[in-house]
Amino acid sequence: MSPVAAPARTPSAARGVAAPARAPRRAPSPRLRVVVAPPSTRSRVPFAVSCAALLVVTLVGLLMLNINLSRGAFQVHELEQRRTLLAERQQALEERLAAEAAPGRLADRATALGMVTNPNPAVLRLSDGAVLGAPAPAPAPPPAVEAP
Repeated sequence: MSPVAAPARTPSAARGVAAPARAPRRAPSPRLRVVVAPPSTRSRVPFAVSCAALLVVTLVGLLMLNINLSRGAFQVHELEQRRTLLAERQQALEERLAAEAAPGRLADRATALGMVTNPNPAVLRLSDGAVLGAPAPAPAPPPAVEAP
């Protein structure tokens, strides 16, 4: 015969009677049970300490930033005051320079130095070097009178 074995016959199959239909078997559902958490072996203290340290470092950093910003604001205020003072001083010096450069003041200082005015001034034209006007020597200044 053939090497394949014939299916085993059941007594009902031998009689020619069909076997009653069986309900399909459901896979057994897994049994659910409550699992107890394993006992914690790690302490939460290091985590809490590191969080507190991070908070302290952050607060100290913010404090230092605030201190530096306020120090900078004071420096800006002082520099603005100094700038205002220097601007006022510059304006006073410019006014003094304008007063010294006034024609009347220049004439007074020239007279104090012994210079005299020339009634016949001559002007040089730079483009061609021509002399305009009739140059004449200025009269000598009167002698200064000394007080006894």
